[in-house]
Amino acid sequence: MTSLFFIWGFITCLNDILIPHLKSVFTLNYTQAMLIQFCFFTAYFVVSVPSGYLVEKIDYKGGIIAGLSIAGIGCLLFYPAAGSHSYPLFLGAFFVLASGITLLQVAANPYVTILGKPETGLQPINYDTGIQFAGTTIAPYLGALFILSTAVKTVDEIKLLNADELSAYQAAQAAAVQNPYLLLAAVLFFIAVVFALIKYPKLKLPKQRFRALKTKFTTASGL
Repeated sequence: MTSLFFIWGFITCLNDILIPHLKSVFTLNYTQAMLIQFCFFTAYFVVSVPSGYLVEKIDYKGGIIAGLSIAGIGCLLFYPAAGSHSYPLFLGAFFVLASGITLLQVAANPYVTILGKPETGLQPINYDTGIQFAGTTIAPYLGALFILSTAVKTVDEIKLLNADELSAYQAAQAAAVQNPYLLLAAVLFFIAVVFALIKYPKLKLPKQRFRALKTKFTTASGL
């Protein structure tokens, strides 16, 4: 369960690495570049409530597996988006990825709390939140190492490239995004399989209590 908090902290922080990268590749202005964050966090607003009702239907474990799978699909969408140099497809991939992360949070946050001992209160969720912050700390370093390993050119420098040089530059920039997100997709799908195979305690809560927990943690997570 702790690994989930690390993963969504890691993925969320990667947005800050991708913004300057995509801004250069697509020659975006500031408003267009910030659509990345807008699409990502709009998913939190749109998907959080439906996610709560879905978890009620398929249980915590099912919600976690579904969230991991949807986030994995979102990561896979970065491959065709980078290959086709399609900014709208990138934005769609961000929305799908964030939808998976939202469902994951709605399912995992209450589940971790319920698994803990009553006398410890919110101690388990506080510990896992600390692990989430570790993910946000490591993500910029690894993102810069892999995604920004290829030097990003300015708009003026791109204009000076001939057709062959521009094609080679765009291919290099696409690969810089494709490979890390393919790896992330593989990790997410692997963890989803692990959760599907491992038996976890089935915890049934009265709907009123579940909805109270869901509201509490979606609010605390900024959903």
